[in-house]
Amino acid sequence: MTGPNLTEREKELLQFRKADFDDLLNSAAERGAERVLSRLGLENGHAARDIGELRELLEAWRDARRTAWRTTIKVITTAVLAMLLVGAAIKLKLMGGSQ
Repeated sequence: MTGPNLTEREKELLQFRKADFDDLLNSAAERGAERVLSRLGLENGHAARDIGELRELLEAWRDARRTAWRTTIKVITTAVLAMLLVGAAIKLKLMGGSQ
């Protein structure tokens, strides 16, 4: 039965109140979210804590990576400066020794 073939009573039964429709949508959204969390293995009620811990771990990894790059740059810079100093010392010693 569709469209014009419906009686007034059938039309009334098919109409949802906005509040009922919102409740239905919220219920469907919650069930969908629970299903997704279950598939991700986060259904035990600790999903927020687990995700928080994962974010902390990711932030710690980023900090470690950033620190490693900074340390690498400092080591390279120090090595280059040390080589320049050694080169300057050798050059000055050779020049000073020949006079």
